[in-house]
Amino acid sequence: MEAALLRSPCSLFFSNKTETSRKNLNFKSKNFSVIRASANQSADSVVTLLDYGAGNVRSVRNAIRSLGYNIKDVQKPEDILNADRLIFPGVGAFAAAMDVLNQNGMAEALCTYIENDRPFLGICLGLQLLFESSEEKGLVKGLGLIPGVVGRFDSSNGVRVPHIGWNALQITKDSGILEDVGGQHVYFVHSYRAIPSNANQEWISSTCNYGDNFIASVQRGNVHAVQFHPEKSGDVGLSVLARFLQSKSYTAKATKGKASKLAKRVIACLDVRANDNGDLVVTKGDQYDVREHTKENEVRNLGKPVELARQYYKDGADEVSFLNITGFRDFPLGDLPMLEVLRYTSENVFVPLTVGGGIRDFTDGNGRHYSSLEVASEYFRSGADKVSIGSDAVYAAEAYIRTGVKTGNSSLEQISRVYGNQAVVVSIDPRRVYVRNPGDVEFKTVRVANPGPAGEEYAWYQCTVNGGREGRPIGAYELAKAVEELGAGEILLNCIDCDGQGKGFDIDLIELVSNAVTIPVIASSGAGVVEHFSEVFRKTNASAALAAGIFHRKEVPIHSVKEHLLKESIEVRV
Repeated sequence: MEAALLRSPCSLFFSNKTETSRKNLNFKSKNFSVIRASANQSADSVVTLLDYGAGNVRSVRNAIRSLGYNIKDVQKPEDILNADRLIFPGVGAFAAAMDVLNQNGMAEALCTYIENDRPFLGICLGLQLLFESSEEKGLVKGLGLIPGVVGRFDSSNGVRVPHIGWNALQITKDSGILEDVGGQHVYFVHSYRAIPSNANQEWISSTCNYGDNFIASVQRGNVHAVQFHPEKSGDVGLSVLARFLQSKSYTAKATKGKASKLAKRVIACLDVRANDNGDLVVTKGDQYDVREHTKENEVRNLGKPVELARQYYKDGADEVSFLNITGFRDFPLGDLPMLEVLRYTSENVFVPLTVGGGIRDFTDGNGRHYSSLEVASEYFRSGADKVSIGSDAVYAAEAYIRTGVKTGNSSLEQISRVYGNQAVVVSIDPRRVYVRNPGDVEFKTVRVANPGPAGEEYAWYQCTVNGGREGRPIGAYELAKAVEELGAGEILLNCIDCDGQGKGFDIDLIELVSNAVTIPVIASSGAGVVEHFSEVFRKTNASAALAAGIFHRKEVPIHSVKEHLLKESIEVRV
């Protein structure tokens, strides 16, 4: 590796060797000077936020505001140098972020700011950019503050990539902001990580294990950075932010955890649609039928989406997923009520939010074309952390299987290229089709635990589009493998046959798909009792289990699910 490839905007390590360090600086220091916050600025209540325009930063804003602080956005490099305290929540791709920082001069300003040991907190990509380089898109230079190369997790050792979920920290030194966080789960979502070494050991304040040990946080002087997302880590994450900000308005909850590894996730799903009066309600289908079987035939109403989401957060849901089944298919960006639901929910819900429904390319009535990337971007700006793609992913997979060509134009490819594959979930909606012999169809079959109506011992799972109303000539197995190659970071695996039945998840289907891919799989459809959750985690490689109706109707509370899983020695976040 040639040294030139690793020359970064700043290659300074805090030490007494200032002369040697300054010779290595690769920026024009004379253009910048350290400017302290002016006396008439209420510096104690202001946080400067470096938002370079990718991903969901609304949650960071809401978390900061919930702790009693106002936000000043960075508009120009001098805003960084004027900051009393600076937070950099990086989301998306390493190369794209460095391009933005270099083009607008902010990389140089960051180097100056950090060189002067000013209060700094980097989040996720905001940590990775401090290293010398990343292998994400070839070898791309970082800021060069910390020795090391950011590389991809190795899925060959059995771990699923991206690393998505609640994992445990191993605290290696007292960094101040991680007080009482040891033994607790925090939320990670990333495909790349930095590995501890002798060269960067003095920076490391905690590590995490996922296949191997990686750097979970760093600290040196007033400079902090974390690989996890404190704004998505519930009360534990808020306590990390509060300690960095030295917030006096936040009282950390004294809890002792026993976290040791990646937890299985329990996700609450809210199917949202307009009722016949035009109001958004949370509903639940019975094999995708959301209307009551009454004379009025009204839409089944199980509550208001924002209120339910907040309650599930309090109850311990690890994620909240919104599925917009209203329609708005002809004009997704006109779906203002759903965007408002995201905005209001993210104000008080500090766990990941996923939204799906109608995310695709479209042309409005005036002939204006909108790409799926533009649609997804609006959802991210409104508070979503991940977007879920359904029908459009099926069409993209069919085209890819047919031609073997990645055009780069599908919604999957567009969104994952900008925001990273960890931001893209593909929702698969299959029906079971029984066959007598595996050779009767061209799709991957599975021997089913319960034979079909005519005694068939095998089945394949036909994927559907348009809310399960139209079958397509592609199986769930084939679709899952194709969308992983196109850029999906996670699969939400539903089953129309099990939906609303309360008889358990389709273990055959989940085992088939979770064994076929190396990305996380969320089991969905059919949960009725707590034992169904332990069954799916014990019998399949599912990373998470999702439920809706049993939570909405209060038949099975979320805390009861987690208590049961703990008794079964299945690690969950508490």
